[in-house]
Amino acid sequence: MAENGKSCDQRHTAMNKEQHNGNFTDPSSVNEKKRREREERQNIVLWRQPLITLQYFFLEILVILKEWTSKLWHRQNIVVSFLLLLAVLIATYYVEGAHQQYVQRIEKQFLLYAYWIGLGILSSVGLGTGLHTFLLYLGPHIASVTLAAYECNSVNFPEPPYPDQIICPDEENIEGTISLWSIISKVRIEACMWGIGTAIGELPPYFMARAARLSGAEPDDEEYQEFEEMLEHADTAQDFASRAKLAVQNLVQKVGFFGILACASIPNPLFDLAGITCGHFLVPFWTFFGATLIGKAIIKMHIQKIFVIVTFSKHIVEQMVAFIGAVPGIGPSLQKPFQEYLEAQRQKLHHKSETGTVQGENWLSWMFEKLVVVMVCYFILSIINSMAQSYAKRIQQRLNSEEKTK
Repeated sequence: MAENGKSCDQRHTAMNKEQHNGNFTDPSSVNEKKRREREERQNIVLWRQPLITLQYFFLEILVILKEWTSKLWHRQNIVVSFLLLLAVLIATYYVEGAHQQYVQRIEKQFLLYAYWIGLGILSSVGLGTGLHTFLLYLGPHIASVTLAAYECNSVNFPEPPYPDQIICPDEENIEGTISLWSIISKVRIEACMWGIGTAIGELPPYFMARAARLSGAEPDDEEYQEFEEMLEHADTAQDFASRAKLAVQNLVQKVGFFGILACASIPNPLFDLAGITCGHFLVPFWTFFGATLIGKAIIKMHIQKIFVIVTFSKHIVEQMVAFIGAVPGIGPSLQKPFQEYLEAQRQKLHHKSETGTVQGENWLSWMFEKLVVVMVCYFILSIINSMAQSYAKRIQQRLNSEEKTK
């Protein structure tokens, strides 16, 4: 049945690509035109056409605001209910009373959850390119907790300032009581919330492909078009990338829930294809999202946590620093900044960084801070370019529709 549905989809896609205003045209000319249009859109970037890119970016924002305003206007009951709920929450937040201690506790937890879920969504949805928030935020946080746990012999860090700042508790603990499980438990909430965010970020490709399949309209998404082309040329695929994509598509389509779970449980840059496949073949929402949530927020997240914790455990770090110092010629000069950085972190954990000059400000911390700034700026630039290209695609579609009506 799946093969028959697949062949029907291929015939339907081919018919759509060949038919143009009631007449059949050469498919190669249609594909050539799409290729030229794609190349024109890809040239609309800030470093090539800054003025046009910024103009299209702001116009795309206006179009999106107009669309959302229209949708909200047609759902006035929901908007009014939301505003009433918001008014009640604001009144509860600002009115003095015995409930304020609970409000503050809920606010703290809500902001913590929202922060990590938001970073997970940014890492997954990307708007053209993902912000690698695991490498920039969650990974360093787990590494800091790991180093602090071995230095303090405890994970009972004072709150506040944890999690904004990690300092050792005043209590003395027995040497060697820190276990892998205790560190995993300490960062479980942050890691799971980040994993939930990555699962939420995988929903747009699923909904886009599902809506396109149900409506029968040609999708306004290049990834989906590439997916349909991949299905058409499945028998002739030779390169590794195409065969890998087909393997993911076949796994998800044939195995179902456990195939999605397998794809979501390992670092998989092709998981967007799994979402498109599930949407295209009308996999139920909770089957897709449930498997994605379990895979990303539980299985994959624990694999990543264990890897970071083991990598930054005390004896591994000491061996890595010693190995750097053993490099002939440049070893000692490279080893020194690492030793200074680790010593500065130890002093901060024991409240010793306040007594002297600013410590730990060596080139390692400086480089990491600049790396974070560069990657965030690149992420913002990619959003601007992506939205500008989306508006350019609107212009091309309008021109194509005008040509068809002539």
